[in-house]
Amino acid sequence: MMLIEETTVPDVALPIEAFKAHLRLGTGFGQESVQDEVLGGFLRAAMAAIESRTGKILMTRTFSWSLTFWRDRDCQVLPVAPITAVTRLALVTRDGTTTEIAADQYWLEQDSQRPRLRAVGARLPNIPQAGSAVVEFEAGFGADWSALPADLSQAVFLLAAHYYEYRDETSLQEGSMPFGVSSLIERYKALRIGGGARR
Repeated sequence: MMLIEETTVPDVALPIEAFKAHLRLGTGFGQESVQDEVLGGFLRAAMAAIESRTGKILMTRTFSWSLTFWRDRDCQVLPVAPITAVTRLALVTRDGTTTEIAADQYWLEQDSQRPRLRAVGARLPNIPQAGSAVVEFEAGFGADWSALPADLSQAVFLLAAHYYEYRDETSLQEGSMPFGVSSLIERYKALRIGGGARR
């Protein structure tokens, strides 16, 4: 299985000015935009870390997900949430031949934790032997920063500020995350029921 991010969050959508205020950076010196690229990088890094920990996509992007088998024949749990639309389903043979599946043959069951691709009939289409299915979808809380839940927005700022403060530190424990951030994102972590509930 492979999840590919087809689009990225545009620079203009990043809350650079709000992050500067969070960091209490000085203003009025004529060089307010000097660090914008650096601050944007820390925001993107914090977003990526939180998305990885929670399985939640913060700002709307388009994704492509390929898999070689269905977990269940009538539905398939999708790898991230929230998903707003499934835009394409295709079957790909081993030699690369692609068959598009009509949109009226499947539908999206929206769920805050485990959205599902469901068959309209009894079962999803057969994936070719040694081939794959490709599902394209849009995921995220919204295209604007204001669409994020307040606790996730604060978690991004806290983690990005942590990266900024310790940007020259090389001895931090790998994968460490400040306690305040962990507390804010705890309720968004996907629940795992039994073995491999999220395939």
